[in-house]
Amino acid sequence: MNILAGAFSDTNTIHSFTVGDIPFRFEGLPYARVEVDAIANTIPKTQALFDQSFSRSNIEPQMADHSIVHFATHAKFVPGFPHESFILFGDGDRVSLRDISDWTLPNTDLVVLSACQTAVSGELGNGEEILGFGYQIQQTGARAAIASLWTVSDGGTQALMNAFYTALNNGYHKSDALQRAQQAIITSDQTVLGGAQDKLDPAAMDMSDPHPEQSLSDNNNFSHPYYWAQFILIGNGL
Repeated sequence: MNILAGAFSDTNTIHSFTVGDIPFRFEGLPYARVEVDAIANTIPKTQALFDQSFSRSNIEPQMADHSIVHFATHAKFVPGFPHESFILFGDGDRVSLRDISDWTLPNTDLVVLSACQTAVSGELGNGEEILGFGYQIQQTGARAAIASLWTVSDGGTQALMNAFYTALNNGYHKSDALQRAQQAIITSDQTVLGGAQDKLDPAAMDMSDPHPEQSLSDNNNFSHPYYWAQFILIGNGL
Protein backbone atom coordinates (compact mmCIF):
# COMPACT_ATOMS: atom_id res chain seq x y z
CA MET A 1 0.00 0.00 0.00
CA ASN A 2 1.48 3.32 -1.09
CA ILE A 3 -0.31 6.63 -0.74
CA LEU A 4 -0.17 9.99 -2.46
CA ALA A 5 -1.71 12.54 -0.08
CA GLY A 6 -2.18 16.27 -0.46
CA ALA A 7 -3.49 18.92 1.91
CA PHE A 8 -4.48 22.58 1.65
CA SER A 9 -3.78 23.63 5.23
CA ASP A 10 -2.31 27.15 5.22
CA THR A 11 -4.91 29.35 6.94
CA ASN A 12 -3.04 32.46 5.80
CA THR A 13 -3.74 31.59 2.18
CA ILE A 14 -7.09 32.45 0.60
CA HIS A 15 -8.14 31.34 -2.88
CA SER A 16 -10.97 33.35 -4.47
CA PHE A 17 -12.54 32.78 -7.88
CA THR A 18 -15.84 32.63 -9.73
CA VAL A 19 -17.47 29.67 -11.46
CA GLY A 20 -20.23 30.84 -13.77
CA ASP A 21 -21.74 33.66 -11.75
CA ILE A 22 -21.04 32.03 -8.37
CA PRO A 23 -18.17 33.47 -6.29
CA PHE A 24 -16.08 31.20 -4.06
CA ARG A 25 -13.61 31.98 -1.30
CA PHE A 26 -11.61 29.29 0.49
CA GLU A 27 -8.90 29.36 3.13
CA GLY A 28 -6.67 26.52 4.29
CA LEU A 29 -7.98 23.82 6.62
CA PRO A 30 -5.72 23.61 9.70
CA TYR A 31 -6.61 20.00 10.44
CA ALA A 32 -5.81 18.93 6.87
CA ARG A 33 -2.08 18.95 7.66
CA VAL A 34 -2.67 16.98 10.86
CA GLU A 35 -4.73 14.52 8.84
CA VAL A 36 -2.07 13.95 6.19
CA ASP A 37 0.77 13.88 8.73
CA ALA A 38 -1.14 11.17 10.61
CA ILE A 39 -1.55 9.15 7.41
CA ALA A 40 2.19 9.39 6.77
CA ASN A 41 2.89 8.26 10.35
CA THR A 42 0.53 5.30 9.93
CA ILE A 43 1.47 4.24 6.39
CA PRO A 44 5.25 4.46 5.83
CA LYS A 45 4.96 4.56 2.04
CA THR A 46 3.13 7.88 1.94
CA GLN A 47 4.17 10.85 -0.15
CA ALA A 48 2.73 14.00 1.45
CA LEU A 49 2.32 17.30 -0.39
CA PHE A 50 1.19 20.50 1.32
CA ASP A 51 -0.17 23.83 0.14
CA GLN A 52 1.84 25.19 -2.83
CA SER A 53 3.43 21.77 -3.37
CA PHE A 54 -0.06 20.25 -3.39
CA SER A 55 -0.69 21.29 -6.98
CA ARG A 56 -2.42 19.71 -9.92
CA SER A 57 0.87 19.61 -11.83
CA ASN A 58 2.49 17.65 -8.98
CA ILE A 59 -0.42 15.33 -8.22
CA GLU A 60 -1.77 14.23 -11.59
CA PRO A 61 1.43 12.70 -13.05
CA GLN A 62 1.89 10.57 -9.92
CA MET A 63 -1.63 9.30 -9.22
CA ALA A 64 -1.41 6.17 -11.35
CA ASP A 65 1.71 5.07 -9.44
CA HIS A 66 -0.05 4.95 -6.07
CA SER A 67 -2.62 2.51 -4.73
CA ILE A 68 -4.37 5.27 -2.74
CA VAL A 69 -4.76 8.96 -3.59
CA HIS A 70 -5.95 11.20 -0.76
CA PHE A 71 -7.22 14.79 -1.10
CA ALA A 72 -7.55 16.78 2.16
CA THR A 73 -8.92 20.03 0.83
CA HIS A 74 -12.05 21.84 -0.30
CA ALA A 75 -14.38 20.59 -3.00
CA LYS A 76 -17.72 21.87 -4.16
CA PHE A 77 -20.64 20.78 -6.27
CA VAL A 78 -21.68 23.86 -8.27
CA PRO A 79 -25.46 24.15 -8.83
CA GLY A 80 -26.23 24.90 -12.45
CA PHE A 81 -22.68 24.13 -13.55
CA PRO A 82 -22.21 20.44 -12.63
CA HIS A 83 -19.30 19.88 -14.99
CA GLU A 84 -17.47 22.77 -13.31
CA SER A 85 -17.82 21.28 -9.83
CA PHE A 86 -14.31 21.03 -8.50
CA ILE A 87 -11.60 19.88 -6.11
CA LEU A 88 -9.32 22.72 -5.00
CA PHE A 89 -5.55 22.27 -4.82
CA GLY A 90 -3.30 24.03 -2.33
CA ASP A 91 -1.83 26.38 -4.93
CA GLY A 92 -5.27 27.61 -5.99
CA ASP A 93 -5.60 25.46 -9.09
CA ARG A 94 -8.61 23.17 -9.30
CA VAL A 95 -9.81 20.10 -11.16
CA SER A 96 -13.39 19.91 -12.43
CA LEU A 97 -15.70 16.99 -13.11
CA ARG A 98 -14.94 17.49 -16.79
CA ASP A 99 -11.20 17.23 -16.07
CA ILE A 100 -11.61 14.14 -13.89
CA SER A 101 -13.27 12.32 -16.78
CA ASP A 102 -9.87 12.40 -18.52
CA TRP A 103 -8.05 10.65 -15.66
CA THR A 104 -6.97 7.03 -16.13
CA LEU A 105 -6.36 5.20 -12.84
CA PRO A 106 -6.59 1.44 -13.51
CA ASN A 107 -3.95 0.65 -10.87
CA THR A 108 -5.47 2.80 -8.13
CA ASP A 109 -7.39 0.95 -5.45
CA LEU A 110 -8.92 3.95 -3.69
CA VAL A 111 -9.33 7.70 -4.07
CA VAL A 112 -10.30 9.49 -0.86
CA LEU A 113 -11.98 12.87 -1.24
CA SER A 114 -11.67 14.22 2.28
CA ALA A 115 -13.46 17.44 1.38
CA CYS A 116 -16.78 19.25 1.56
CA GLN A 117 -19.81 18.01 -0.38
CA THR A 118 -17.89 15.75 -2.74
CA ALA A 119 -20.69 13.22 -3.23
CA VAL A 120 -23.66 15.59 -3.43
CA SER A 121 -25.67 14.71 -6.51
CA GLY A 122 -26.95 17.08 -9.13
CA GLU A 123 -28.26 17.13 -12.67
CA LEU A 124 -26.30 17.35 -15.89
CA GLY A 125 -27.45 19.39 -18.84
CA ASN A 126 -29.02 16.34 -20.50
CA GLY A 127 -30.92 15.44 -17.32
CA GLU A 128 -28.67 12.53 -16.39
CA GLU A 129 -28.30 12.30 -12.62
CA ILE A 130 -24.79 12.04 -11.26
CA LEU A 131 -23.60 10.76 -7.91
CA GLY A 132 -20.87 13.38 -7.59
CA PHE A 133 -17.14 13.18 -7.53
CA GLY A 134 -17.10 9.73 -5.96
CA TYR A 135 -18.94 8.17 -8.90
CA GLN A 136 -16.84 10.12 -11.40
CA ILE A 137 -13.63 8.88 -9.78
CA GLN A 138 -14.84 5.30 -10.13
CA GLN A 139 -15.26 5.87 -13.86
CA THR A 140 -11.53 6.57 -14.15
CA GLY A 141 -10.80 2.92 -13.39
CA ALA A 142 -10.08 3.38 -9.70
CA ARG A 143 -11.74 0.53 -7.82
CA ALA A 144 -13.37 2.68 -5.15
CA ALA A 145 -13.78 6.18 -3.82
CA ILE A 146 -14.66 7.63 -0.45
CA ALA A 147 -16.58 10.90 -0.59
CA SER A 148 -18.81 13.03 1.63
CA LEU A 149 -22.55 13.59 1.52
CA TRP A 150 -22.54 16.97 3.23
CA THR A 151 -20.25 19.75 4.42
CA VAL A 152 -17.81 18.15 6.83
CA SER A 153 -16.16 19.15 10.09
CA ASP A 154 -12.42 19.72 9.62
CA GLY A 155 -11.45 18.29 13.01
CA GLY A 156 -13.98 15.46 12.87
CA THR A 157 -12.82 14.44 9.41
CA GLN A 158 -9.20 14.36 10.55
CA ALA A 159 -10.04 12.03 13.45
CA LEU A 160 -12.18 9.78 11.24
CA MET A 161 -9.54 9.54 8.52
CA ASN A 162 -6.78 8.69 10.96
CA ALA A 163 -8.96 5.92 12.38
CA PHE A 164 -9.75 4.69 8.85
CA TYR A 165 -6.11 4.41 7.82
CA THR A 166 -5.20 2.77 11.12
CA ALA A 167 -7.82 0.07 10.50
CA LEU A 168 -6.76 -0.25 6.85
CA ASN A 169 -3.13 -0.68 7.88
CA ASN A 170 -4.21 -3.36 10.35
CA GLY A 171 -5.51 -5.50 7.50
CA TYR A 172 -9.20 -4.64 7.23
CA HIS A 173 -10.80 -4.21 3.81
CA LYS A 174 -11.84 -0.70 2.80
CA SER A 175 -15.50 -1.06 3.74
CA ASP A 176 -14.67 -2.73 7.06
CA ALA A 177 -12.02 -0.11 7.83
CA LEU A 178 -14.50 2.73 7.24
CA GLN A 179 -17.12 1.04 9.41
CA ARG A 180 -14.63 0.46 12.22
CA ALA A 181 -13.40 4.04 11.98
CA GLN A 182 -16.98 5.24 12.39
CA GLN A 183 -17.42 2.94 15.38
CA ALA A 184 -14.25 4.35 16.94
CA ILE A 185 -15.54 7.90 16.49
CA ILE A 186 -18.96 7.03 17.95
CA THR A 187 -17.64 5.18 20.99
CA SER A 188 -14.15 6.72 21.42
CA ASP A 189 -12.99 3.09 21.55
CA GLN A 190 -9.84 2.66 19.47
CA THR A 191 -9.65 -1.10 20.06
CA VAL A 192 -12.16 -1.69 17.25
CA LEU A 193 -9.44 -0.59 14.81
CA GLY A 194 -7.36 -3.68 15.58
CA GLY A 195 -3.59 -3.98 15.86
CA ALA A 196 -1.31 -2.72 18.60
CA GLN A 197 -2.96 0.25 20.25
CA ASP A 198 0.38 1.77 21.22
CA LYS A 199 0.95 2.45 17.51
CA LEU A 200 -1.94 4.89 17.33
CA ASP A 201 -1.20 8.61 17.25
CA PRO A 202 -2.96 10.01 20.37
CA ALA A 203 -2.93 13.59 19.07
CA ALA A 204 -4.41 12.60 15.72
CA MET A 205 -7.05 10.45 17.42
CA ASP A 206 -8.10 13.20 19.85
CA MET A 207 -11.86 12.83 20.03
CA SER A 208 -12.48 16.14 21.80
CA ASP A 209 -14.30 18.80 19.81
CA PRO A 210 -11.87 21.65 18.99
CA HIS A 211 -14.84 24.04 18.81
CA PRO A 212 -17.08 23.09 21.76
CA GLU A 213 -19.40 26.00 21.09
CA GLN A 214 -20.29 24.28 17.80
CA SER A 215 -20.58 20.79 19.27
CA LEU A 216 -23.64 18.80 18.26
CA SER A 217 -23.24 16.16 20.96
CA ASP A 218 -23.99 16.30 24.65
CA ASN A 219 -20.63 14.88 25.70
CA ASN A 220 -18.60 17.30 23.57
CA ASN A 221 -17.01 14.75 21.23
CA PHE A 222 -17.53 13.46 17.70
CA SER A 223 -20.25 10.89 18.45
CA HIS A 224 -22.99 12.85 16.66
CA PRO A 225 -23.66 11.49 13.13
CA TYR A 226 -22.71 14.89 11.70
CA TYR A 227 -19.07 14.00 12.34
CA TRP A 228 -18.91 10.38 11.15
CA ALA A 229 -21.89 9.50 8.92
CA GLN A 230 -21.10 11.80 6.01
CA PHE A 231 -18.52 9.62 4.29
CA ILE A 232 -19.60 6.83 1.96
CA LEU A 233 -17.61 4.28 0.00
CA ILE A 234 -18.54 3.96 -3.68
CA GLY A 235 -17.31 0.94 -5.61
CA ASN A 236 -15.38 -2.16 -4.56
CA GLY A 237 -15.17 -2.26 -0.77
CA LEU A 238 -12.70 -5.16 -0.62
